[in-house]
Amino acid sequence: MKTIPYILIAMRLIMAPIILLSACLRGEESRFLILGLMYFGLFTDIFDGIIARKVGVSSEKLRRLDSQTDLIFWLSLGFASYFLNPDLIKEKWEGILLIFIMEALCYVVSLCKFGKETCTHAFISKMWGLSLLIAFTYLIGFQQAGWAFSLTVILGLVSHIDVILIILLLPKWQYDVPSAYHAWKIRGGKKHKKSIFFN
Repeated sequence: MKTIPYILIAMRLIMAPIILLSACLRGEESRFLILGLMYFGLFTDIFDGIIARKVGVSSEKLRRLDSQTDLIFWLSLGFASYFLNPDLIKEKWEGILLIFIMEALCYVVSLCKFGKETCTHAFISKMWGLSLLIAFTYLIGFQQAGWAFSLTVILGLVSHIDVILIILLLPKWQYDVPSAYHAWKIRGGKKHKKSIFFN
């Protein structure tokens, strides 16, 4: 049981190049395969943290590995969306650029302050992850952007601002901080209890 969280993370990491190669080599024929891998990847992401806490193997190393794997996994879906819908993605370049800038800014702020990448797994970031799922379903499955894309850009902006505030408020590097409010409480000397369901 203690190896299952690592196996789930590894599966998500392996899926990233499969998604990219499928989009590049098979094009339109790969759409349903990619969608299936995306939803299965979300399943592994939900349960790796829950299982890790239940079996007592949740650690800084595991959470950092999970965060970086998530980044690679979602980037692979973003590039796959471009390979499948280049014109549509080019039309939305402003929103995409904004998200990339905010993501980079989170890393820069965290590295400058703590010398480590961010690993907050904040609640709003999880909501953004769900909006990404919807947006990629529309982009890859239906070749549409619409409200789903707008929602993911808005939530992406809000969630990245929240992460930056968490980093700035924390007195020392810490993983699994639900929100800037929790970081403010930690700064004041209070500890927050990590829920077993907080992945």
